[in-house]
Amino acid sequence: MFSLEELSYVKRRKQLLSIAEKNGTNIKKILRNLRYEQELKFLQAELVNLQRWVAKKKLRVAILFEGRDAAGKGGSIKRFTEHLNPRSMRIVALTKPTEVETGQWYFRRYIKELPNPGEIVFFDRSWYNRAVVEPVMGFCNKKQYRKFMVQVPGFEHMLHEDGVILIKFWFSISKEEQRRRFEARMENPLKIWKFSAVDMKGQELWDKYTYYKEEMFSKTHTTFSPWIIIKTNDKKTARLESIRYVLSKFDYTGKSSAKTTVLPDPNVILRYYRHIEQIDI
Repeated sequence: MFSLEELSYVKRRKQLLSIAEKNGTNIKKILRNLRYEQELKFLQAELVNLQRWVAKKKLRVAILFEGRDAAGKGGSIKRFTEHLNPRSMRIVALTKPTEVETGQWYFRRYIKELPNPGEIVFFDRSWYNRAVVEPVMGFCNKKQYRKFMVQVPGFEHMLHEDGVILIKFWFSISKEEQRRRFEARMENPLKIWKFSAVDMKGQELWDKYTYYKEEMFSKTHTTFSPWIIIKTNDKKTARLESIRYVLSKFDYTGKSSAKTTVLPDPNVILRYYRHIEQIDI
């Protein structure tokens, strides 16, 4: 695309664009990526400001990332956290319960991971495993599932009353895009570790996932703990808009001086309601 000689003279972005235009190079994708990187940089700077404010105010913030496999949860968490202070931030990604934990109250293993005062905790999947993944894959029985669905609104109401700020994201992906990402994972030696036997059943059990997902929304979407749906077929847009949503929920110091908008796009970020148009039905 560019020769080494041409690049050796480039010191500014405008010069690079000028060379591309002169050479007749289609740079739409390059420009889109440049805009994405710039927006991400501005938003991550705002996250740093937010984190300082949360620490100063001794707030407790928990952000849940849920969604089908390959929806982009991990990639978004990475962009949220890569410039934050690790002393007042944690990522929680629990493995399957131990033998001891299976005999305890289901929520206990998650309670000990909740944020301390001044801390933001990012849950890469959460207690909602029992609402969708576990019943779909047969990892829990019907009694355990029904008990969870009855208890979870009360559990989250207790968190709300105790001052925990809970944000629940559902990353929504279409069946075709999920298949494409699975195939890409299997071809990439750096990402093949992400692909598992459970992932392989994602396409096969798509409709079953949809049923339990809708049951989860209808029974656990509340005024004090709503579900926020993010369209993630475009991963980069989903990352930016999920960050914007979190920023929009707080009146932190310096927010009015942000170099980019901190208001999410309503065409990408939607609060759940029963007749919402979804892409992962």
